Amino acid sequence: MVFSSLEFIYLFLFPTLVGYIVLRHFSWEKGIIWWLIIASLVFYAWWSVLYLLLLLISVIGNFVLHQFIKRSRSRSKYLLAIGTTANLGALAYFKYADFFIENINALTHVQLPLLHVILPLAISFFTFQQISFLFDTYHGKVEQCDFSKYCLFVVFFPQLIAGPIVLQKHTLPQFTLATFKKPLYMNIAIGCTLFSIGLFKKIVFADTMASTANEVFALVHAGNTVPFEIAWLGVLAYCFQIYFDFSGYCDMALGLARMFGIRLPINFNSPYQALNIVDFWRRWHITLSSFLRDYLYITFGGSRKGKPRQYLNLMATMLLGGLWHGASWNFVFWGFLHGMYLAINHGWNALTTHLKLPSYFPDFIGRGLSHLITMLAVLMAWVFFRAENFSDAILLIKAMFGQTYFYNIKLWADVLNEAPLLWLKIAFLSFVVVFLPNSIELTKNYRPVIKVKKYLSKGVGLSESIRKWLVWRPTITWSIAISFITTMSFYYLYQANNITEFIYFNF
Repeated sequence: MVFSSLEFIYLFLFPTLVGYIVLRHFSWEKGIIWWLIIASLVFYAWWSVLYLLLLLISVIGNFVLHQFIKRSRSRSKYLLAIGTTANLGALAYFKYADFFIENINALTHVQLPLLHVILPLAISFFTFQQISFLFDTYHGKVEQCDFSKYCLFVVFFPQLIAGPIVLQKHTLPQFTLATFKKPLYMNIAIGCTLFSIGLFKKIVFADTMASTANEVFALVHAGNTVPFEIAWLGVLAYCFQIYFDFSGYCDMALGLARMFGIRLPINFNSPYQALNIVDFWRRWHITLSSFLRDYLYITFGGSRKGKPRQYLNLMATMLLGGLWHGASWNFVFWGFLHGMYLAINHGWNALTTHLKLPSYFPDFIGRGLSHLITMLAVLMAWVFFRAENFSDAILLIKAMFGQTYFYNIKLWADVLNEAPLLWLKIAFLSFVVVFLPNSIELTKNYRPVIKVKKYLSKGVGLSESIRKWLVWRPTITWSIAISFITTMSFYYLYQANNITEFIYFNF
């Protein structure tokens, strides 16, 4: 059951909201918390009852460790180490066991049997979330927290499956009757608006781009050489598929949480408007970037031990960040590329700061070139992120640079016939992601996320004087607009042969 399915909307969301509204009417704080916990567990069990048991064991075990760490300061460091090791050990077993065995077999030429472990849904997210909670407990940052609030902190269904990676300071203080009793009309209005925008992005933009990306990457994986134009179409299609897939999920998660009065941290902030790769990572999967920075990069030494060490720390952090996304050398290489990009970006900033290089171009040209270089770098890395293996990625990149000369034109006829329409779609989506305000900016007057003002930074885009007219308000005009895109989304849903999962469900 995914957010963008009819069964979620009709069979899960509607009854959950009704129950919440009834309990809210009776001002029953504990009842609301336990109702949301039960709903979240049902949501998870819809995918796998067996792995629901794993989730519950993880939640109970970490809460017990939290209690021991809080009460036993003399042994808290060892308890923290035990908790962190246990969490990472479970993650390593379920996510990386077969990957390690495959590599051992390849290096030693033995034939150790694979375990064929099924990856539990959301294990990366709830593992990181609970590790952060144990660290906050150790450092004395956790205020009074009973089991029900801790359980809801971990399993709250809007953020359980694919983030954002929520810290205890983000949500625990909100699990109170005062939060639940805030104006219901406004929470429902903002929540439904964000959910509708996210649903539209997922169904109308991401899934329509997915068909082209999947076809191109599948044909390449089958060993077919690629025409220049098709290579660019396939990669650009995936570039927009993953953008709107993840952006849509983030909007829907924010909207669902807001329906219950809860504000989540921002996780996505127009990353394709970034002017450099550092800016990109401040905008893409923001909570993961923050987690990697706080718990890996700074732990490794950050920038405190000189520039060479800083660059090594960046590389190590991004390599592990790549591995977090999946048990594949493609993901590791994707992380390596972004680590290299970040090191180059920091090195260039240091060089230009010290040398004070003169600027020979107007500011808008420099910003445009910076944006173009950043997007090309991100695009090249997406090839490795999406390709089935390293050789597929290399084949596609060669084709993108015109190094494929012999190919079966009949094999690519369908894609070539649709190419003019696809290029128009790509041009339109490029305008949307680069120039139009995102959902956070649209609803900024109603605090859609925690610390909203912090994230209203400028990249490439429309001027502020134009953006101020594109701000959501509870008016008839906006109601008609949101109703229109919701209707379009439902039309596509009813027409779809199957519902595609969100890409980040696989991580």
